[in-house]
Formats: sequence, C-alpha cells, structure tokens
Amino acid sequence: MTDGKVLQVNVGVPRTNPAKKLAMTGIDKRPVYDPVYVRPPGPKTTGLHSGLIGDPIGDIKHHGGNDQAVYAYAREDYDWWEKELGRQLAGGAFGENLTTEGIDVNGALIGEIWRIGDELELQPTFGRIPCATFQARMEEPQWLKRFTRENRTGAYLRVITPGHVRAGDGITVTYRPAKSVSIAEAFGIYTLNPSSLARLLDAESLPDDLRQEVEDRLTRL
Repeated sequence: MTDGKVLQVNVGVPRTNPAKKLAMTGIDKRPVYDPVYVRPPGPKTTGLHSGLIGDPIGDIKHHGGNDQAVYAYAREDYDWWEKELGRQLAGGAFGENLTTEGIDVNGALIGEIWRIGDELELQPTFGRIPCATFQARMEEPQWLKRFTRENRTGAYLRVITPGHVRAGDGITVTYRPAKSVSIAEAFGIYTLNPSSLARLLDAESLPDDLRQEVEDRLTRL
C-alpha cells in the first residue's frame, strides 16, 4: 500500500540571480512529463550537483550534492500557505523537484527510505534552510523568518537506489529507523532551539557535515 504519490516532477530553468553574486539560479522549477533519471550527484561543490538529470543548480556551495540530491515539498503545505498568503502557489513555486501528495514530508524521519515507482529509493536528510534567492522569488516581507518559524520546510533527500521518476508514481515508506528525529523536529531544534541540539545526534543518517557542525556547536555551548 502506498503512503502517497508524486503529483509533479519539476526541473529548473536557468535564470539570472539578482539576490546573490552568482550568474544563475535553478530555483525556477517547471513540471516535466517524461520520466527523469535520478542518481547520486556526488560531492556538493565538485560533483554533478542535482540528483535529477537536467536540473541546474547555481549556488553549488549551499545546494545540491549527495545529501541534497532531491528536494520534496507537499501539496498539502502549499494549500496551507495559499490561505496564509492569499494567493495561489503552483507546484514548483518553492523550487522543489518533487511535489508530493499524501505523504507527511515534514513528519518523515531522517533516515527512513521512500520507494518511488518501480526503481527509485530516496532517504530524507534534513529540511530546507531558506536563502536570499528564495526570499527574492517569493517577494513576501520577512519571508525567511516566516518560512523558518512556520517549519513547513519540505525535505531534502539523498539517493539510495537510482531510478526514474515521473508524475503519478506512488511513494511507499519501506523503512523507518528505530532511533531518529523527524524533519520538522530537527529543523526546529537547529534553527530555534539550540538547547536541544544533542537530540539531532540521535539521527544516524544525519548528513556528515551537519553532524560535525552540531558537535562543534555543542562543544562551544
């Protein structure tokens, strides 16, 4: 039995980036209707950047790489934001690769495994930390603080088993770790509740660079 499905697969269109000193951003994601191959892209700055073939990433220092190979955002959270903002938000508006339905993206455990369609397996790693490019795209006052405070971040995912993805593919959670934290809990601790930072270390599949950062912060505390 599936837990949800992929409503839309989105690939970026290169645009100029006025928000950062970078020539290009791939945040402008548009739906594609043919199957897209997804593979581990390698290290963040030196690899293939996005997990989806054909998906550009401009800020390779902060986006992409194995632990941010794919970004998923739930249609249910878009519906919530539409009421809050008083405007419509199409899938891809937040720059996600997969617009989902029926699966609790923010409640996903770091380290669980999603099987999508017949081949692809993905693993949630952490929430999306908003940046200046996102702020410029949304044109909403105090967007970075608001997005952070509401903690409806969507999830970055790493590729466990490469494969194709297409709109309509089912999503099944095939594994949940016995000891972990959810995407929402981890993001809330990391951004707003540093007194609980040690809790993040319970997630065995926390990205290595993030684990090192948490350990360093705990040492300073």
